[in-house]
Amino acid sequence: MKKTLAPEFWTQKTLAEMDRNEWEAICDGCGKCCLHKIIEDDSDDEHIEEHEPVESLSPTDYIRDGEELLYTNVVCHLLNDKTCSCSKYSERTRLVPDCVQLTQDNLQDIFFMPPSCSYRRLHEGRGLPSWHPLLNKGKKSAMHKAGMSVRGKVLKDSEVDIHDYEDHLVTWPLDDMD
Repeated sequence: MKKTLAPEFWTQKTLAEMDRNEWEAICDGCGKCCLHKIIEDDSDDEHIEEHEPVESLSPTDYIRDGEELLYTNVVCHLLNDKTCSCSKYSERTRLVPDCVQLTQDNLQDIFFMPPSCSYRRLHEGRGLPSWHPLLNKGKKSAMHKAGMSVRGKVLKDSEVDIHDYEDHLVTWPLDDMD
């Protein structure tokens, strides 16, 4: 049974002080964290070679100097692109080994969260955005209306070859407001 959340608990506690229910409620449910990203290195070729083995395209948990994080409009196949929720949330890290479970312990090391991410915003002292569900009676409609979710903008990774991700680069995940 979920406990009732205190009003504006995010202004009274740090992310590290939040319990599991509070932590989960901070997620705005935009789905941007489920987008596939590419790290481009200034010394790399302009694009991925077609013959490059997939294992050389492995995930990473850090970014080096001279590298740039690029977002694609390709999203994990488990994401429901209408609700912007994971269809297998409790099993996601087992079903998708690359899926990173954001926690209080690893928040500061997760460089790929977009600027609009509510965890990142709170971590950086910027507060929740006006479109956040916690500020809109638990509804995501203000977020979707503001264009801050992936709704209507993505393709599933089951529909796009990994070597074609560079053809799907986008900048909209970097948008942030208020």
